[in-house]
This record gives sequence, structure tokens and C-alpha cells, in this order.
Amino acid sequence: MSFMGIEDIEAKALKLNPKERARLAGKLLESLEELSSEESDRIWAEEARRRDADWDVREGHGARAIRDVLRDARAKLK
Repeated sequence: MSFMGIEDIEAKALKLNPKERARLAGKLLESLEELSSEESDRIWAEEARRRDADWDVREGHGARAIRDVLRDARAKLK
């Protein structure tokens, strides 16, 4: 039996048609509802740290400064 890594699973899942991907997504989300509160909090904290680190890496590479985003948003509201 060969082991399939998360990258392989993701690649295969993304090749599914939209209906199959939606079904799989539903099953995966359902499985998360069974987690304890502590486990869910831990997983979300890890995800927040990962996203924050990803944001830090991308900063300066296409990311816009918040002051520029807010200035443009305010201009569009006028």
C-alpha cells in the first residue's frame, strides 16, 4: 500500500467536478464538527498563524498598504 501525501490528495480533489468537490467539502466540514472545542480552537489558531506568516511573506509582493486601500475606498464612496 502506498502512502498518499496531502499534496497528492489536494491535487486529486481539485480534479473532481464541481458537484463532487462540493460533496467532498461538505463531508470534510461535517467531520470538523465532531472536534472538541479545544481541538477546534487549536486548529484555528494554527491556521491564523499560517495565514499571518503567509501575509508577511507576500508583503511587498503585490500587497497594498492599508492606507492606500482605505484612500481608494473612500474616493469611490464620494
